[in-house]
Amino acid sequence: ICDMGCGNGFYALKLAKMTGDDGHVYGDDIQPEMLKMLNERAEEQGIRNISPVLGTFTDPRLPKGKIDLILLVDVYHEFSHPEQMLAAMRDALSPDGVCVLVEFRTEDPKVPIKPEHKMSKAQIMKEWPANGFKLVKEFDGLPWQHMMWLARDDQPANGAEREQKEK
Repeated sequence: ICDMGCGNGFYALKLAKMTGDDGHVYGDDIQPEMLKMLNERAEEQGIRNISPVLGTFTDPRLPKGKIDLILLVDVYHEFSHPEQMLAAMRDALSPDGVCVLVEFRTEDPKVPIKPEHKMSKAQIMKEWPANGFKLVKEFDGLPWQHMMWLARDDQPANGAEREQKEK
């Protein structure tokens, strides 16, 4: 499992406890000070199945083909290079792996978050499928956020590529 944009490890540490000795969690962030906090908190709690990963703006630096789940909680909208990050995350996913995207809803004006920290489903569905992902599940029960599961889509994204593949 990867907690993308893990910050101080709020989700990463919970996930590491849930997976137990059989699982492994990568806490990925671009800020070294956040990874330092993650390490300190993991050590305090005796959690050993977690690895901090210092990513970049364009590459999370995850092992290729090994990640079963990438959790992105209120972080995707912050990506300065989403196309490169989506490609790198796609490469990191195992064949059955999924990304779980959680973002504040633009569609709901009552969500008390600045507009630049919100995303619409339409925006998500414009960006992710164009970069090799397909929507496989949604949960609309959170009070303020979308929750969407996106898996690798190994079918070509456009007709020209599809035609070329068929030849």
